[in-house]
Amino acid sequence: MPFAQLVIGPPGAGKSTYCNGMHQFMGAIGRKCSIVNIDPANDKTSYPCALDVRDLVTLEEIMEEDALGPNGGVLYALEELENNFDWLKEGLKGLGGELILHVSEYIVSNENPGADDYVLFDCPGQVELFTHHSSLRNIFFQISKLGYRLIVIHLVDSYCLTLPSMYISALILSLRSMLQMDLPHINVLTKVDNLTNYSPLPFNLDFYTEVQDLNYLLPHLQAEESSRFSHEKFGPLNNAIVDLVQEFALVAFETLAVEDKKSMMHLLQVIDRASGYAFGPAEGANDTIWQVAVREGWGNLEIQDVQERWIDAKDEYDEHERNQLEAEAKERDAAARRAQEDAEELELQNMVSAGGSKVVRKY
Repeated sequence: MPFAQLVIGPPGAGKSTYCNGMHQFMGAIGRKCSIVNIDPANDKTSYPCALDVRDLVTLEEIMEEDALGPNGGVLYALEELENNFDWLKEGLKGLGGELILHVSEYIVSNENPGADDYVLFDCPGQVELFTHHSSLRNIFFQISKLGYRLIVIHLVDSYCLTLPSMYISALILSLRSMLQMDLPHINVLTKVDNLTNYSPLPFNLDFYTEVQDLNYLLPHLQAEESSRFSHEKFGPLNNAIVDLVQEFALVAFETLAVEDKKSMMHLLQVIDRASGYAFGPAEGANDTIWQVAVREGWGNLEIQDVQERWIDAKDEYDEHERNQLEAEAKERDAAARRAQEDAEELELQNMVSAGGSKVVRKY
């Protein structure tokens, strides 16, 4: 049973960086993983690309041939991919072995030797694609019919927390994408390790990740708007938007510092639980060490820990990690020297033994 992450998010949220980091992390824990690029504008991927939509259509060709701009060109390219889904289907077969489908076209046969390949789909950044345009959603549904268990990973730059208006916009964008995609969905605040570079947040991090009572944010939102807008209708509009988000009560955020091992481990545990990967394929249990760890909750990272690590005491943690890495490097060097000395000692003893004498070295 193949699993897949559909990585979406606005431009600059870190989608390609996330795919690269998650690919490396999965390789470190022994999970087979492939990355599929379906962004026709991404001509320089930082990760090993197993399948690239640019082999089918490129943004430059569309803009030149159809006189379209960048955004319109990406929309047109996704429509082309939807109409030529057989190309994507054949490419996915080559990633993890041929998908042998039952008559229902929903169940993957156990005879497929590569069905456990984990796939990351790096999607374009135009928000229209996952808010109201139908091509990306239709592509996802067709992928799910191939037997893939899909989960949407919606990335949002944590810089949006620094301004109330940007945070409210991120909430609306996340809510709209959840309703549009209609799939298991996780919203992620990326680059939390950069929060100390911005102005201090008026609330703790859990206020933003858990989307607590947004009425407390209204005074800060009004103060921000008073410097730019003075129309009296903005107050009622803000109240209406806040009420809309809170009435749905769907949006929450996980956090991610892509270069931090604990952060990546925690996020992957959340993803594995939400997608069902932690509980093995549908045909039966498949208890790897990682799946047992996820079910038992090992390595869980509370939001208070994230607050302390990346906001309250970032410098102290950075220094501690540097000292720890230096100590580990010194230990490795010492172990290498001891191994070299032992090898030289053994070689000397073998040479002496071949000559019929025995030498005991005194230290």
